[in-house]
Amino acid sequence: MNLIYLLKFLAVMASVAITDVIWALYFIEVSNKNAAKSGFWSSLIILFGAFITTEYIQDKTLIFAAVIGAFIGTFLVVKYKK
Repeated sequence: MNLIYLLKFLAVMASVAITDVIWALYFIEVSNKNAAKSGFWSSLIILFGAFITTEYIQDKTLIFAAVIGAFIGTFLVVKYKK
């Protein structure tokens, strides 16, 4: 495994974890009917989503990084919100 691939793997994994957290914050602000904050979180979802998508379109094995990141992000949000 080369260093560039490892860095891409970690970047995709971290980006998906962060995106999961952002999705949770987005839903909180939507339920609070806060338009500005909802719009802010929505724009970050698109930004991170675009990065993630372009990375794993180039290399399908990075989907595994996305799956791991999704688990980590959701786990952290649920654990934090308990």
